[in-house]
Amino acid sequence: MAISDLADPLTRSLGGLVSAVTAPFSDTVIRLGVTGLSRAGKTVFITGLVANLLDRGRMPQLRAAGRIEAVWLQPQPDDTIPRFDFEGHLAALTGADPRWPESTRAVSELRLSFRVKPAGLLAGLTGTRTVHLDIVDYPGEWLLDLALLDKGYAEWAEDVLGRLARRKVGADYLATARAEDGALPFEEARAQALAAAFTRYLHAARAEGWSDCTPGRFLLPEELAGSPVLTFAPLPAPAAAGRGSLWREMERRYDAYRTKVVKPFFREHFLRIDRQVVLVDLLGAIHAGPQALEDLRRTMAGILAAFRPGRNGLLSEILLGRRVERILFAATKADHLHHRQHPQLAAITEALVREARDRAAFAGAEVAAMSLAGLRATVEEQVARDGRVLDMVRGRLLSTGRQAAMYPGELPSDPSRLLSPAREGAERWLEADFALMGFAPARAALRPGEGPPHIRLDRAAEFLIGDRL
Repeated sequence: MAISDLADPLTRSLGGLVSAVTAPFSDTVIRLGVTGLSRAGKTVFITGLVANLLDRGRMPQLRAAGRIEAVWLQPQPDDTIPRFDFEGHLAALTGADPRWPESTRAVSELRLSFRVKPAGLLAGLTGTRTVHLDIVDYPGEWLLDLALLDKGYAEWAEDVLGRLARRKVGADYLATARAEDGALPFEEARAQALAAAFTRYLHAARAEGWSDCTPGRFLLPEELAGSPVLTFAPLPAPAAAGRGSLWREMERRYDAYRTKVVKPFFREHFLRIDRQVVLVDLLGAIHAGPQALEDLRRTMAGILAAFRPGRNGLLSEILLGRRVERILFAATKADHLHHRQHPQLAAITEALVREARDRAAFAGAEVAAMSLAGLRATVEEQVARDGRVLDMVRGRLLSTGRQAAMYPGELPSDPSRLLSPAREGAERWLEADFALMGFAPARAALRPGEGPPHIRLDRAAEFLIGDRL
C-alpha cells in the first residue's frame, strides 16, 4: 500500500506549514473522535458530555470549569458532514417518556465553543480566549476495517473462516462457503447469495456479543447497500483460480472495498483527529462469556494498534506524522453496577487494553481507561438476602417500563480471574454468573445549571480536553 495513495505529500507539507505559522494567532481547535462497537453507547456519551459541558453543575472533576465564561453550540466547520442531532437526542433522553436515541449509523459532527478566562502568571495581561471542540462521531464497526488495509483477500478469508469454525453461529455460512468452488466462472446471482449469507452471519455474531465483525459496512451499509463493493464474501482458496472465476472476482471486490471505502473514510475523517474515545460494552462481553471477552480483548488491541506510530501503526501511516495525542478507553454502562464494583470494572478495562496501551505509551501517546455512564439510568440500593447484604441497582425496565432491582453478580478484584480463562478458550465462567438487565432512561427533573446525571463524564472530559482549557 503506497502512502501516497492516502494523502498527497505536498499538500500535507503545505498544510502543516500553514498550521504551524497560523496556530499562535488562531483559536484553539480540539478534534475529538468518538467511537465504539455496537451498543457501547456512543450517542448517549456524546449527548451527555455536551449537555454537561453546557451546564457544568455536575462536572466537579473538570478543573477548568470555573474559568469557563460561556459555552455555546455553533455550526461545525465541515459543511459536507451531517450535524450530530444533539437537541433531538437530549429530548429523547430527558423527555416526559425518556427513551434511548437511535444508534450511530454514519459519521456526524458537532462543534462546541468555549470562552475561557486565562490562568497563571499572564492572567492579568491577556483577555479571554476561544477554544473549539469538534466532536466527530462514527461507527466503531468502520474503525475495525482499518486492519483490512494490510490484509489481502486470501489472508482475510482464511482468518474469517477460521473464526467461524470455532463459533456455532457461523456454522451455516461455513458450510455454504466450503460447498463453493471458487475456480468456477463468476455469476452475479451466486455472489449476491454468498454476500447475503455472510451478512446474516455478521448480524447474528454481533447479536451474540462477538466484536470482530468485519467488513463494518456490511452491518451499516448506508448508501452502499446493494453495490458490488459490498457483494463479496470469504471463500476457501481453490487450487487454481483463473481470470473470470468466482474467487478472482471476490478478490477484486474485496480490494475495491479497501481502496474505495476504507481508505477514503480514514483519509477524510481521521486526518485532523488528535483526541480519541473508544467506548466498550465490557459488561455485555462478560455477560456473553469468556470467548466473547477474549474476542473483545483482541479487537481492542487491534484498535489501539491502529493509533500506534511505527511500522505497524496503520493510522499513523495515514496521518503521516500527525498522531493521536490522547486515547481514552471507557467501559460504559457503569450505572448497571453498584459503585462498590466500579473499581473492579475499571481494573478489568485497564487489563483488557494493557498490552496495546503499553505500546502506545512507549510511542508517546497518553492512554487512559475508566468506567463511566453517559447518562445514569439507575439508583443504588442494598438488599438483605439469605444472611448477606447485596449491592444492587434499580431502574425502569426497557421491556415493561416497570421498576426492577438487579444484582449482576460480583466482579473479581483480580482481572486475571476473567482474562485468564478467556485467553484459554473456556466456554463458560466456572465460579460465577453475570447478569444484565436492559434499563430505560430514568425520568428526572433537571435543575438550572445542571446537565443530566452521569458517572465520570467530568473525569473523561478532564483527561481528553482539560489541558487545552
